[in-house]
Amino acid sequence: QVQLVESGGGLVQAGGSLRLSCAARRRTFNSYTMGWFRQAPGKEREFVAAIRWSGEPYYADSVKGRFTISRDNPKNTVFLQMNSLNPDDTAVYYCAAGAPLKVATMGEYDYWGQGTQVTVSS
Repeated sequence: QVQLVESGGGLVQAGGSLRLSCAARRRTFNSYTMGWFRQAPGKEREFVAAIRWSGEPYYADSVKGRFTISRDNPKNTVFLQMNSLNPDDTAVYYCAAGAPLKVATMGEYDYWGQGTQVTVSS
């Protein structure tokens, strides 16, 4: 079992930045692919970014060049640095862990956090 705890969400103005963190309570953290997904009101949950155990990152087209995913394996933590935020980025952001073949596929992740709210005002 892996427990994931997200933090770092909040209210920010358009053009601003936030850094999300996801702490995993599991000693074998570094064997998992870690992903970030988000769900806006009235919309389906969507892929944002993921990072393999090797450090290889993946991004949704909508966040490329603005968001950066990273991980600190000794601290069992994955980060999502979000820059140039706009109102379309407003959503609950979820951290996920698993061994997906396709990193953008929600069903291939085994563990999920409770989510952290990100609100971007215009």
